[in-house]
This record gives sequence, structure tokens and C-alpha cells, in this order.
Amino acid sequence: MARIPKEEILRRFHEQISKGIPITGSGAGVGISAKCAEAGGADLIIIYNSGRFRMAGRGSSCGRFAYSDANQVVLDLAGEILSCVHHTPVIAGVLALDPYRDMERFLDELAQLGFSGVQNFPTVGNINMPLFLKNLEESGYDYEREVEMIRLANRLGLLTTPYCFTTEQARRMADTGTDIVVAHMGLTTKGLIGAAEANDLDACVEKIGLIARAAKEVNPDVLVISHGGSVSEPQDAQYIYERVPETVGFYGASSAERIPTENALIPAVRAFKAITIRR
Repeated sequence: MARIPKEEILRRFHEQISKGIPITGSGAGVGISAKCAEAGGADLIIIYNSGRFRMAGRGSSCGRFAYSDANQVVLDLAGEILSCVHHTPVIAGVLALDPYRDMERFLDELAQLGFSGVQNFPTVGNINMPLFLKNLEESGYDYEREVEMIRLANRLGLLTTPYCFTTEQARRMADTGTDIVVAHMGLTTKGLIGAAEANDLDACVEKIGLIARAAKEVNPDVLVISHGGSVSEPQDAQYIYERVPETVGFYGASSAERIPTENALIPAVRAFKAITIRR
């Protein structure tokens, strides 16, 4: 699939927002997820290393550990997933802190492969252990590297959709000229391997609202969507839309491929198991 120009993507988004249709992004850790997401009308398909772990039955948090080369996983999945998609922009999750890649060359490689945009994942944005975070920053592995990756991607004409966990991160990303700020509420709840604890929906409303307003103070034109935590089902996204008017969309990863897979496969196998053999 050929890369779709940023201008065309944003034109589509603003047109559908004007009609009250939200932007809906869907994570894909395997080709069938991408194929089904496109058939379901997804506006964006996102590939990141956590998708591979998620669809292998492991938690999405595995994507944050040194179990794999995060950027190489995206390259490995590119052939499988880009070949399944025909008209939906595909976004690459980029580990901006990768010490072994020249980021400008890597972003150019992603564009040449057919990716239309990028996102900062894996990210250090939600690390809240002060000493560990300080050690990362002292070593040059901090959120600012992710900000600079997004700034570079913008200059290269890629669509940018960074994860932001705080108002300060939202301001910094908005200052890069990013297209979409994704207010991240943490690991998605529900299902077999979802988070057991997360902020409730009302807490998410407050946090998303703060992130959205902070981003728009810097750039009034930036689009804001939500992701993760207790916002895991369509009715949850609707709850956010009704209470945070600045939001115009939702990114689903576990909620768009893991949980639907669990919900479909378990009853299907039970139905076959329930058949009685009659001779």
C-alpha cells in the first residue's frame, strides 16, 4: 500500500468531524486484525510492538520491556499488515529512544514502506518512578527524545499522533505542530489480560479534559482523541465524547483487537463444544 499524504488524511478527518463522526483508530498486531479493522471502517490502523505481544496472548505491557527490538518488530509486521490494507492510513509506533537508529533515516524508511504517520511507542511518558525516570533522563533517554522525533516527523510530512499522559507532555507535543494528541489513560482494562486497576471513567473525563485543553492552549487546531484505561468499549468512548467536547476520536488497541477476539472466540468454541454427538 502506498503512503497517503497527510493533507488528504486531515481533510478526511475534518470532513467527518463536521458530520459528527469520530476518528477511530485501531491497533493491529496481526494481518487479520488490520483486514477486519479496515472492513469495519477504521480511520487509522496502528502497528506497534505491543500488538504482537497482545495477539500472542501476552499483556500489552510486554511492549515496554527488552523482549524485542521494538522498531524491528514494526518493520517485520509492515509486510504482513500493509499488504492487507488498501485505503486506510497506517501509523507506525516508533521507539524514539532507540540508540542504534538514525531517526531521520528510520522515519524516511517507514515512509518509503508505506506508513502514513508515526506515534511515540514504546514511550517513557507514563513512567512515574522518580529515581528511575531521573536516571533515564540523565542518560539521555527521556520524553524529550520522543518530542523531537515527532517534531522531525512533522517536518518530513508524516501524520503525527503522539501519546500524552500529562498536561505538560500535551503542551510539548502541541508545540511541535503535531496533528493529533492522544490522551493516554494507561493500560486498557477488561478481558483476560487487561489491567485490573485503572482510573474510573469520571476520573478519565477530568484527565482527558485537562490534557485536551492544555494542548489546545498551545495549538487551537490540534485534534485530541483518547485511549486506554477504563475507556475500553464503545459506550465508554461515547461517555468521553459527551463530557469532553474537545475530543473527536478514540484509539483502540486491546479494545479493538484483543477484547473483540476474546469475545468472539470463547463463545464460538463453547458452542462447538456444546454439540451432542448422536449416532
